[in-house]
Amino acid sequence: MYIILINNHLESLDERLNALFYYLFEDRDSRVRGWLLLDSYLPTLSLTILYLLTVYLGSKYMRNRPAYSLKGVLQVYNFSVTMLSLYMLVELVSATLSAGYRLQCQGLHEAGEADLRVAKVLWWYYFSKVIEFLDTIFFVLRKKNSQITFLHVYHHASMFNIWWCVLNWIPCGQSFFGPTLNSFIHVCMYSYYGLSTIPSMQKYLWWKRYLTQAQLIQFILTITHTLSAIVVPCGFPVGCLLFQFSYMATLVILFVNFYVQTYRKSRPGESIKSSRPNGHSVSTNGTSFKKRK
Repeated sequence: MYIILINNHLESLDERLNALFYYLFEDRDSRVRGWLLLDSYLPTLSLTILYLLTVYLGSKYMRNRPAYSLKGVLQVYNFSVTMLSLYMLVELVSATLSAGYRLQCQGLHEAGEADLRVAKVLWWYYFSKVIEFLDTIFFVLRKKNSQITFLHVYHHASMFNIWWCVLNWIPCGQSFFGPTLNSFIHVCMYSYYGLSTIPSMQKYLWWKRYLTQAQLIQFILTITHTLSAIVVPCGFPVGCLLFQFSYMATLVILFVNFYVQTYRKSRPGESIKSSRPNGHSVSTNGTSFKKRK
């Protein structure tokens, strides 16, 4: 009885959400109909709520318990995400080049089957965002609560939901640019995280602070790419472009603040503040280490 009642409530909620999205964005792109997790917003919303609850309740649960090391798990996880990011990077570059995608502005229905190929890669990009929830879960289990910042949680939770919308309404065309840059950044970032768990490699990781600089450059390039499609339009939905610009602007502000706080000039005798949220910066979800003299 209760199961039927809950199911009815979920179906009603799903219908209301679908009506809201139709009101905001009109019809979805038929090319992605039936793809895993895309037909209903409820799975994405539920996974996001579960993520937030796990972070909140998990931190309380671990408060009086010893931290887990997870060194082996982190090595496997980081290099797995590195390989997935590398696949997405190579496939996006290959698909867009072979389709003759324009850098300045690319419409949603200009490249035929090539657009579908791009959309399939972007589905993996969307799905990778739920995999990356594990970044925060590992912080919780390792009691790295200082690294579970607003920036970290905001970015992880919002990206997964935003890309559900992207895949449903704008799954190709202009949407390729940000994920291509981000996949490259993640290849560098997660390989750094993985290498940082190997003590013998730590002396070679002098380039950690430049990862955050690269991320900021990524945001600026994405904003520029977005604005270029507004100045010289190609039929790509302007509302989506304006939303992307606004969202990326919030990330730039938050990342600049993080960079200033983390790498600000330290006082004599003090080391640089170590506050590195995994998935956003030069941080390690692996083994922390001190700055070498």
